[in-house]
Amino acid sequence: MLTEEHKLIRQSIRDFVKKEISPNIEQWAQQAHFPSEIVRKFGDVGAFGPTIPTEYGGGGLDYISYGLIMQEIERGDSGMRSTASVQGSLVMFPIYAYGSEEQRKKFLPKLASGEWLGCFGLTEPDHGSNPGGMTTNIKDMGDYYLLNGAKLWISNSPECQVAVVWAKNEEGRIKGLIVERGMEGFTTPEIHNKWSLRASTTGELVFDNVKVPKENLLPGIDGLKGPLSCLDSARFGIAWGAIGVAIDCYESALKYSLEREQFGKPIAGFQLQQKKLAEMITEITKAQLLVWRLGVLKNEGKATSAQISMAKRNSVEIALHIAREARQIHGGMGITGEYPIMRHMMNLESVLTYEGTHDIHLLITGADITGIQAFK
Repeated sequence: MLTEEHKLIRQSIRDFVKKEISPNIEQWAQQAHFPSEIVRKFGDVGAFGPTIPTEYGGGGLDYISYGLIMQEIERGDSGMRSTASVQGSLVMFPIYAYGSEEQRKKFLPKLASGEWLGCFGLTEPDHGSNPGGMTTNIKDMGDYYLLNGAKLWISNSPECQVAVVWAKNEEGRIKGLIVERGMEGFTTPEIHNKWSLRASTTGELVFDNVKVPKENLLPGIDGLKGPLSCLDSARFGIAWGAIGVAIDCYESALKYSLEREQFGKPIAGFQLQQKKLAEMITEITKAQLLVWRLGVLKNEGKATSAQISMAKRNSVEIALHIAREARQIHGGMGITGEYPIMRHMMNLESVLTYEGTHDIHLLITGADITGIQAFK
């Protein structure tokens, strides 16, 4: 069902991951090291904003191409995919969709090339699943806005040059602003001691009377619809990306089962191992069909938030199950850095929660089919 262009894009990103990420990722994860040099390399290979028009430095590609890029990067590592999808879906997308022409020309080319790294400030210490309760705020001071508050669990923040931040104005309306590194009172403390996404850089955004120029306000959006539309774009990427994890775990388990011998034959010859492998490939195939169809709908402008939620939740759930089954097939070796399984398992525990928790996505589907919101 993929076009020749889709296959070429998939192969080029697969080759990039095999060369630049796979040989190093276990060491980066063990050392909790974010390889800042990967940002420029992602830019060079077209991983940032692939659906953004080429006139702004993007790839001008369709959403299935974007999904395949996320799938292949996440086969390498979820933290690496987070770096790329935050840049494209949560930073470049809102600037393109809701920014002024001046903002697009100023920020998008540098973000697309990897010269600048961006982050997205929505989640707060006391407001995660309920972003509308945010307390980060702006006041109109005439020539500028005065920004105060804090955001937490922000991918890319310690290394960012640009942050798309959501805050309430004096009327309580949610507005989007572009905050730039170097603005006085803007700091990005790093979060340490993570057991998950260890090769990704995660931190806070702290705003202490930050003066934000009025030309940095995103003029094209008002209310919670803005950040939620960004999350839809990112969740679409996760729906594809988590399948990449599932594929990597499955392929590792299949290879290991054919090489590992017990009782005089490869363990792949035993019924229980074949059951695990057969169920893995079945779930992967079903999930791929779901996200491919979602990609077609996204290209046609028909994909709904509820459909994207369903796909994100399903892909992460099957990936987690496959990772755990793959770990069993690898036996004791499955907990070592010789194989990618345990790293993927730990990463998926974050993917299960971010961009909408597993339970909230279930309730979004519930609201879609019953018409009753259970999370309010």
